[in-house]
Amino acid sequence: MPRMKPQPETRSRPRPSPAILCYITCKDRQQARRIGLALLQERLAACFNLLGAVQSSYWWQGAICHAREVVLIAKTRRTLLPRLTRRVISLHSYEVPCVVALPILGGHAPYLSWLEAETRPGSGDG
Repeated sequence: MPRMKPQPETRSRPRPSPAILCYITCKDRQQARRIGLALLQERLAACFNLLGAVQSSYWWQGAICHAREVVLIAKTRRTLLPRLTRRVISLHSYEVPCVVALPILGGHAPYLSWLEAETRPGSGDG
């Protein structure tokens, strides 16, 4: 019997999610909430979370500094990252605010669909 050639893999790879998490540190809860609400109102994020006070240590101007900060996590689409970053910078009090994005590799499909829908122009009631 002739040998069969191996067939290429027919399963498609999962499409990477267009969703990302943006990790943003803020000087206090009020600043974090104000920035988060602006991102929501402008549809640059579908949702945000404020994490309680964290202790941050970092290099700044040649010295190690320590500060209490609040973490803002905004959930959005990768394509909105440049606009979201510009908006955070415009609202933030830090000279060099931390705005970093992490990919969402997967998750609950209905949630990810909701996230995409809520960050599209004309979405929702507002």
